[in-house]
Amino acid sequence: MALTLEQLNSALAEEAAQMLDGIYEHSPWVAERALKARPFQSLPHLKHALVKALAQASQQEQLGLIRAHPELAGKAMVSKTLTAESTNEQSKAGLTDCTPEEFARLHKLNADYNAKFGFPFILAVRGARGLGLNKRQIIETFARRLEGQPDFEREECLRNINRIAEIRLNDKFGFEPTLGNEVWDWHEDLARHSDPGFAEKGQLTVTYLTDAHRACMQQIATLMREVGFDEVYVDAVGNVVGRYHGATPEAQYLMTGSHYDSVRNGGKYDGRLGIYVPIACVRELHRGQRRLPFGIEVVAFAEEEGQRYKATFLGSGALVGQFNPDWLEQKDADGITMRQAMAHAGLDVAQIPAIRRDPAQYLGFVEVHVEQGPVLNEMQLPLGVVSSINGSVRFVGELIGVACHAGTTPMDRRSDAVCGLAELALFMEQRARQDGDSVATIGQLNVPAGSINVVPGRCQFSLDLRAPTDAQRDAMLSDVLAELDRICQRRGLGLKLEETMRAPAAPSAPAWQARWEAAVASLGLPVHRMPSGAGHDAMKLHEVMPQAMLFVRGQNSGISHNPLESTTNDDIQLSVQAFMHVLEHLTH
Repeated sequence: MALTLEQLNSALAEEAAQMLDGIYEHSPWVAERALKARPFQSLPHLKHALVKALAQASQQEQLGLIRAHPELAGKAMVSKTLTAESTNEQSKAGLTDCTPEEFARLHKLNADYNAKFGFPFILAVRGARGLGLNKRQIIETFARRLEGQPDFEREECLRNINRIAEIRLNDKFGFEPTLGNEVWDWHEDLARHSDPGFAEKGQLTVTYLTDAHRACMQQIATLMREVGFDEVYVDAVGNVVGRYHGATPEAQYLMTGSHYDSVRNGGKYDGRLGIYVPIACVRELHRGQRRLPFGIEVVAFAEEEGQRYKATFLGSGALVGQFNPDWLEQKDADGITMRQAMAHAGLDVAQIPAIRRDPAQYLGFVEVHVEQGPVLNEMQLPLGVVSSINGSVRFVGELIGVACHAGTTPMDRRSDAVCGLAELALFMEQRARQDGDSVATIGQLNVPAGSINVVPGRCQFSLDLRAPTDAQRDAMLSDVLAELDRICQRRGLGLKLEETMRAPAAPSAPAWQARWEAAVASLGLPVHRMPSGAGHDAMKLHEVMPQAMLFVRGQNSGISHNPLESTTNDDIQLSVQAFMHVLEHLTH
């Protein structure tokens, strides 16, 4: 019979600890410490208390817990001395049925990992969906993490231990993240579509108006119709729009959504999570035959990444009247203009001005998005509330020195363009750290016609500076440009610099940010506020209506724009529940 929170909260300390036996491998002390936080208001509250207890333990205690875990397909499995929980997990992953070659490979990986780090490799083999990773996925992850650093691997083992504990708790409490499972599965299904040249390699790439892009468009529209949206259509730029009407014809709408295009060889959740989470909410409302005092408009934006054409935020920009007609004549790598691509997709460019939204008809815009960074993952928090989308500025430039012989030119006679840029890079790193949440990057560096035995006379580079407010960004930019000028004067370097992009910061509307905060708190989780370093469709809607975003933790250090991009069914479940809470809050 499934355990209940009521039973756990009311039990004596020793009895309560016994109820949680087996959650952490041979380490009852984690549960004993977490139980001091009783009463638990929710299962997520209990999970976080356990995570917090482990995080506050000494490093020796943490290492003891890691070493209490059996090796994957190791001696304990062969001798059948695994705990019942570990036996269940390893068997679900097929590790009890390895071929001799697979067993030998795992045995070697176990030995190499232990030799390098001094503790066993820990992986939540039931995976992000809870059904079990396959042996190929396990071996690939094992090999990848073998290349890691000791401190990171220790923390990654602890994160996986907490994921294992989360799944075991779900089993103990009879909890199934049904909504999270379905939204997770929708992502998997949509990821079947990928552009030629990438699909054959098993890579996800969906660029504007390709066959794969249009297949995604139709699949999202079909799902919207199936779950109960009242209106579903594809607009003049390829956005998929689903409208669930309010209780009265004159009701305003809450707009939400994100993009369904991807970068090349990207991940399955970037953008798409912000489409599927509200679709799941609308389905729940439709199932309950509920109408709210406002309508819900979910927009799956056709283009955000700027991969096929240089038209970033095309989908959301069109809704605020910022579609640039000059884009229509841009050509892709195959010489196809955007106008031709839109005609081939059956889109009428003459109708683009008509899709501009009237802000008076909307309450605001909210967006759910995978974090695309390591913060929530490292803090072991499933959700974060976005305080602002960073303002950014970008430049391309060139430092010009004197190319000369690397062997015959004394160090005090050189005008080395690369050394000048290296000095700037270090200054930018230090300057951005002064603000805490500013970031500065030199992402491109090129020495034209460089040679191993020539002092670089030219160095081409890019600058990318971002901060949560425009004032903070501009102050950092002023310092960086002043330092660049000093470097050039001191080193005798010429400079060419061109600003290529400037985007204003988009601070969250306080009332809407507060709604997300209340939603996270209602789940029994701590509220963590954070800026978004990446740009999002919410930036465009911010120009005409209030907006706020919710971040969902990513796995694998929160990596994004990468095939390793992932999130769990449990974290998705929480994001759906948070979204439903916002809807309920707006209702009252």
